[in-house]
Amino acid sequence: MTALTPTTKELQVLEALRAHRRRHRQDFPSKISSHVSDEVLGLTTGQKISDVVAKMVGSWKFIIIQSICILAWISYNSINNGNTWDPYPFILLNLMLSFQAAYTAPAIMMSQNRLSEIDRQQASNDFEINVKAELEIELLHQKIDLMKEKELFALTQAVEILSQKLDNMRGRTNS
Repeated sequence: MTALTPTTKELQVLEALRAHRRRHRQDFPSKISSHVSDEVLGLTTGQKISDVVAKMVGSWKFIIIQSICILAWISYNSINNGNTWDPYPFILLNLMLSFQAAYTAPAIMMSQNRLSEIDRQQASNDFEINVKAELEIELLHQKIDLMKEKELFALTQAVEILSQKLDNMRGRTNS
């Protein structure tokens, strides 16, 4: 029975989690659906820009449009050899692509860092829920074990009483 008994620390954690749940019970359903939207409402301008850039650059639409533009640039400058603004080594194109990479990479990283922080917070919340569920299940096991012990004790007493009555009945019939 001692292996199933929660420690004082576990009971304190369980009570803290229960208190937290009671405080936030009224807005629990909205918290699940609006957790991310709450985060979005508090974004700085830089964070909003980094999210837009990451969303745009990380799409097939962007890849297709950029590929078409690069192909058009190279084709135009290859066909019109003498009258072009960026001849064959395409130095201007390389410079523009380098600038694009230099500015989009940090924006994408900022967006990913913020999203990973949200993921860490959700993982922490999941851990708290799992600990609470584990402790609740442990307490339920204790209650069931206690009920079984009481039932077993009651059955044992009933068997003893019946045995005594049976012995009494045997004693009366033998006498």
